[in-house]
Amino acid sequence: MSLAERDHNVIWHPYTQMKTAALPVPIVRGEGALLFSEDGRTYIDAVASWWVNLHGHAHPYIAQKVAEQLHTLEHVIFAGFTHPAAVTFAERLLQILPRGQCRIFYSDNGSTAVEVALKMAIQYWNNQGTPKKKIIAFRDSYHGDTFGAMAVSARSAFTAPFWSFLFEVAFVDVPVSGKEEETVKQLEALARGGDIAAFIYEPLVLGTAGMVMYSPQVLDQLVEICQQHDILTIADEVMTGFGRTGRTFASDYLQHKPDMVCLSKGLTGGTMALGATSASEKVYQAFLHDDKSKTLFHGHSYTANPVACAAGLASLDLLLKEETQQDIARIQQQHKTFAQEIQALSHVKEVRQQGTILAVEFEDGATSYFSDLRDTLYSYGMDQGVLLRPLGNIIYIIPPYCITKAQLEQVYQTIRGMQEVVSGQKQHPRPDLTMLHD
Repeated sequence: MSLAERDHNVIWHPYTQMKTAALPVPIVRGEGALLFSEDGRTYIDAVASWWVNLHGHAHPYIAQKVAEQLHTLEHVIFAGFTHPAAVTFAERLLQILPRGQCRIFYSDNGSTAVEVALKMAIQYWNNQGTPKKKIIAFRDSYHGDTFGAMAVSARSAFTAPFWSFLFEVAFVDVPVSGKEEETVKQLEALARGGDIAAFIYEPLVLGTAGMVMYSPQVLDQLVEICQQHDILTIADEVMTGFGRTGRTFASDYLQHKPDMVCLSKGLTGGTMALGATSASEKVYQAFLHDDKSKTLFHGHSYTANPVACAAGLASLDLLLKEETQQDIARIQQQHKTFAQEIQALSHVKEVRQQGTILAVEFEDGATSYFSDLRDTLYSYGMDQGVLLRPLGNIIYIIPPYCITKAQLEQVYQTIRGMQEVVSGQKQHPRPDLTMLHD
């Protein structure tokens, strides 16, 4: 029995309709930007395995540091205890995070990093006896799959069964080109109400919405409005952090900095599960009190896991190397050149780029996980040896920084072929769904 068949007998996969899904692709090894399957095929990981991988798979330096930590301390309770990796990692994160961050609260993943920030924001006001509970978010945003994170995310088919359980959120339009003024007006009107606790946002790029991009200038204006009305701001940098937008953090493009920053995905270079929420001194001080009921009562069994922190420290070493910064600049330039070329092709509606993130939106089809076009394009990419995970009619690239020039060109060539599939010049079979066991 193959690995994929064994998987089908025992595993329930994320975002997958298990009744109709094809058998999963069994990956047995990774190296650099490449993944190797059980049957000997090779795939370029052009989406960094759900946007987490910064430096390539099975990076020897990260592996070395993780192994060293495993021989020293694998885990320790983080309530009342600490350890060198957690302290050192927090110190180094605060050195590179946007100005004003002073404390690191560790958790497990991006959703929990958001949950922590929301709880900090709401309890911040509660601790001061101020009745501010409402959150503002972008209408098409995605912040995770736990309940608080779902509440501040777009209402969609993903969250429909849970709508009645989600707390009320005030949504404003994403300030894409041409809509900036309207979004500013919407936020200003809400801010004047005096009951807003916080504004949470994906800075510059909304990932799951289809790599929707907007300008730093309008976000700076929105954050400034929040500061003028004493509204806390939460930058969800789970995807955009650690160089993805061309700077270390998307917030680095702004003059006005957030009160809290949510981190995960690239936090450990894609090696281990880890989340972190940073907070400003103002936020932290609101929890310091002789009354123990004002404590932030939140934690996880694996909070600040030493092995994950060691992976994070190793990833940070690699990120700050001149070689990595040069790779980031090279990817940006390659993206820019390719974007100019493909924008002129038929059936291409729009090309968007921010740093190492590139999105190509085709005119045909819908931006949906339920899109037939999405399945066709995904299958085509896999046949070409390129892992791309379309968001309906949108193809995006968010590669590991170690991807070579030739590998990136192969990704571009695959997208060129997809354009021909969309235009009908090439016929490509739908994914084979007959491989399932009954």
